Amino acid sequence: METEAGRRATAASEAFPVELADALVRIQRLIRRRLRGGLTGPRLRGAEVELLRLVESRPGIGISEAARELHLAGNSVSTLVNQLARDGYLLRETDPADRRAARLLLTDAAVRRLADWQRRRAELFGRHVARLDDTDREALRAALPALRKLALTLHEEAEET
Repeated sequence: METEAGRRATAASEAFPVELADALVRIQRLIRRRLRGGLTGPRLRGAEVELLRLVESRPGIGISEAARELHLAGNSVSTLVNQLARDGYLLRETDPADRRAARLLLTDAAVRRLADWQRRRAELFGRHVARLDDTDREALRAALPALRKLALTLHEEAEET
């Protein structure tokens, strides 16, 4: 026979993943909204920013490889590349090993825009983390390895499908 305490523990355990996902989504949404306010150029969609950040971390990446990394269809990434190239954020260079393939590079404008976004994001987080007490800051610091593992398992599962 299950006790009331056991039922409460089970309910809390089952609610935790939902509560965690909701908190992470809410934080991400608030970050996007807050950072959007100080933009100097046209607003970039999430997938566009993800592609620029990927190219920043892996200059010369190809379109099909970028599609795999972002878990998007190749034609979707091609569309993003065309838009970002038109807006002056991406350069498409012919791959010397395969003249049919393109290699992606950031423009100076994209480098400046990403650096500005990263600076403003760090300032935003810095202000709000500083407002937390030491116990909460330490709890967040202690949760980072688990959050990184969670991101890795989500990425691995996406790779498998």
